[in-house]
Amino acid sequence: MTRLFNTPAAFADEALEGFVAAHRRWVRRVPGGVVRATPTAPGQVAVVIGGGSGHYPAFSGLVGRGLAHGAAVGNVFASPSAQQAHQVAKAAHGGGGVLLTFGNYAGDVLHFGQAEERLNAEGIDCRTVVVTDDISSAPAEESAKRRGVAGDLAVFKTAAAAAEAGLPLDEVVRLAELANARTRSFGIAFSGCTLPGADAPLFTVPGGRMAVGLGIHGEPGLSEAAVPTADEAAELLVSTLLAELPEGVDTPRGLRAGVILNGLGAVKYEELFVVYRRVARLLDEAGVVAVDPEVGELVTSFDMAGVSLTLFWLTEELEPLWTAPADAPAYRKGALGPTADISPESPESPESPEEQPEQITVPAASEESRAAARTALDALAAVVRTVAEHADELGRIDAVAGDGDHGIGMRRGAEAAYEAGRRALGLGAGAGTLLCHAADAWADRAGGTSGALWGVILRQVGTALGDADRPDAAAVATGVAAAADGVMRLGKAEVGDKTMVDVLVPLAGALGEAVAEGQPLAAAWDAAATAAEAAAKATAELLPRLGRARPHAEKSLGTPDAGAVSLALIARAVHGVLAAKND
Repeated sequence: MTRLFNTPAAFADEALEGFVAAHRRWVRRVPGGVVRATPTAPGQVAVVIGGGSGHYPAFSGLVGRGLAHGAAVGNVFASPSAQQAHQVAKAAHGGGGVLLTFGNYAGDVLHFGQAEERLNAEGIDCRTVVVTDDISSAPAEESAKRRGVAGDLAVFKTAAAAAEAGLPLDEVVRLAELANARTRSFGIAFSGCTLPGADAPLFTVPGGRMAVGLGIHGEPGLSEAAVPTADEAAELLVSTLLAELPEGVDTPRGLRAGVILNGLGAVKYEELFVVYRRVARLLDEAGVVAVDPEVGELVTSFDMAGVSLTLFWLTEELEPLWTAPADAPAYRKGALGPTADISPESPESPESPEEQPEQITVPAASEESRAAARTALDALAAVVRTVAEHADELGRIDAVAGDGDHGIGMRRGAEAAYEAGRRALGLGAGAGTLLCHAADAWADRAGGTSGALWGVILRQVGTALGDADRPDAAAVATGVAAAADGVMRLGKAEVGDKTMVDVLVPLAGALGEAVAEGQPLAAAWDAAATAAEAAAKATAELLPRLGRARPHAEKSLGTPDAGAVSLALIARAVHGVLAAKND
């Protein structure tokens, strides 16, 4: 378990702060993550990677010459926000364009996708390559749905070496996509990991059993089997991967492969070497030539006791990229020339650049809207209290078939939204502006899919309320209906997918109906909150069709969706504020 921390919500930020303080020769801190301590060479493509914390040395430890130019670092097991990815990419850009590459998780795809759009709109040529190497997460015919695990390293290394060689963005993208298409990974685990502040692991395995086909976010495996010997584990890993060769290849004999035997946190180096001795023999017997194998902790999951094997099937143009030299805090290969001067922008202290609040301005607002803004801030304060009270339970629900980070992410988002709203109110903001500032802060601070979606909810409601008039019940209902539409459009979820949409749609519908009947806002919101509570409870009987829970659909049956539950709790908390104002 994670024993050393201050507060769970601050863990990711404090870990990154300490990492930068220990590795200033390689990296410097920028808002959203880290970039190389030396500037990107003029005209060179900048390769920017990223993902949630909890996977060290991925992702910050892979920033350095011959590897990534920057890494956007999210909260524990949560994607970085679009703002973070955008800021890191801007800091890393050297004039040759930007490649964003990351594992295939809904939050990462959503946020990095938004960052790509922003960068292209600003005139920075930006592309995306999503890593999909985990063969256990979807069948070969649906490989685009697979998640990214330790094969991240093969794709990152290929793209970065191509960029370092001076290739243009189109070629860097082509080679990264080729590397992804020829990378396969498979993993097993003997126990789950425990998040900072949690009192139990995200999953447990019965004595004498192991989880087969796990991810890197503490998700349980897809099946269980008896605990093997080291040789038996090697045989399972190798035989599973050799059963799915690259397209157009019938036999592994004569193929060359980059090999990654990855420890997920609690399986240590000597154990890995015992396993690798058998992996090496099995590959040799199959006629596979192992090229520059990597054995160690490369993509972890806190203290998960597990191991994964990756085979990166090389071609004549991929092999020199795999073997090219690199020098990063957690990954070094070969020899590079002298280091260029460290950027003068490197911080003199390890303090986070995000500790200084951004200077903001607000548009003029009517007195009526400013009064409504005070109510909106009270509602955000109630949200903070409610989320804090239920954070542990939300994490427990989320861990049944997901990664258990929902409570932590909601706390970070709600607290950031309240602070942003408080600052805006102090500058005289109206209700609309206050909620839009809160929306941006929630999405940026929380990251992950839910962070982005809560940003949409608050922004849509804020847009409907505006700053000119005192908001009435109809404006609130319009905003909540727009929020439901926006969440479905951005998150691609529908009613029945076992997501927050299953609560947001009935909430919006009940609110709109009650307002149309002429009920005042507090009474209408009470009806809507009641509908939300019933809908959240009903998600227990649904099977997830999207997100990390999808591969574990059966395990979630009987447990409600964490995002649906948190939305229902927040709806009831907001009703309490509205009812008090109405008294």
